[in-house]
Amino acid sequence: MTDLLFTDAQLIGIPHPLPGRGWLATSGRRIEAFGDGDPPAGLRAGRTVLPLGGAFLLPGFIDVHVHGAVGSEAMDGDVPGLLAMSAFYATRGVTSFLPTTWTADRATTLAALDAIAAATALDSGGARILGAHMEGPYLSSARCGAQDPRHIREVDRDEAAAFLDTGAVRLITVAPETAGADDLLDECRRRGVTVSVGHTDATYEQVAAAVSRGARHMTHTYNAMTPLRHRAPGAVGAALALPGFQAEVIADEVHVHPAAVRALLRARGIDEVVLVTDAIRPTGTSTVGGQLQGRAVAVRDGAVRFDDGQLVGSVLTMDLALRNVLRLSGLPLSELWPVVSRNPAFSAGVADRKGRLAVGMDADLVVLDEDHQVVRTVVEGRTVHIAGDSADERTTP
Repeated sequence: MTDLLFTDAQLIGIPHPLPGRGWLATSGRRIEAFGDGDPPAGLRAGRTVLPLGGAFLLPGFIDVHVHGAVGSEAMDGDVPGLLAMSAFYATRGVTSFLPTTWTADRATTLAALDAIAAATALDSGGARILGAHMEGPYLSSARCGAQDPRHIREVDRDEAAAFLDTGAVRLITVAPETAGADDLLDECRRRGVTVSVGHTDATYEQVAAAVSRGARHMTHTYNAMTPLRHRAPGAVGAALALPGFQAEVIADEVHVHPAAVRALLRARGIDEVVLVTDAIRPTGTSTVGGQLQGRAVAVRDGAVRFDDGQLVGSVLTMDLALRNVLRLSGLPLSELWPVVSRNPAFSAGVADRKGRLAVGMDADLVVLDEDHQVVRTVVEGRTVHIAGDSADERTTP
């Protein structure tokens, strides 16, 4: 692995803004130093120097809710498929992610979690697999969305323990009104697993109780949850009014209207919103049809739907989600960056080492040009993607 020195960069995501362009040096897997202007001459020795010509250098994107891409999905229980997803996501600026499961039977879910656990130990050559996001099976059948209602069920303590014992789970979506949800939330807190409220028919009060008990995330806010009404604020009202948790949003301009995204940003603030893709198998391919849970799906107009029109995940990528929100919010990258880096790092339980640019943090970096297109992706100090794929300077493990 070659140590890197980025120069002439607009550094985004550092503790304090610099007055002008700056530099950043890596050593092994970590960020060693950064500063304003030109780097000290001694830092150039033994490093690959990468002049950025004023491009943005910021923490790599973290996607905590993504099911699949390039023909593979987390539920396949296939390690090579997970690694293929990892390589693709890196081309979109993602440096780490949580492969996300669907609601399914116990055996299928365990096989998926075991594969994810195995993949976390591998050098994928792309985005780092941090562990799993379990989306279900302890959800509301009334708000199942694209989840298979045949497998939605109440919390079974022994089954839940088996899922958690795989060591793969970092984030789990639960409907807080489901029988046994309180016990599961307590167990997840004990194990350091983040609990997310989602696919829920809960009242505002039930969501508030879950947050008071320790839930710290909300799954695809607005989608598959009780809506906001003036006398019954529901889960959406909780997302807009309650402090103390991170709220996901799918910013593909299909799942959520741009005005609703703006409302969420204004209500929660930049520090409590997380961009996610909820991407599924066709993402990154030319596929326009297929099967999900035995039902036909079709990709059209940038969305994936069942025959009845029900949305089924997305074909969104994180770089596009960021560009969408930059445009619809009018906010600069210097303010908006936490929604793709720092905030999801907290939900994934890795904020101590990922999600911002600071000395000693993992060198998970993405370079964006003036149009916010991905130029280079670096995972733990190793370049894993260069735009155009024509350069030969990617380092070896």
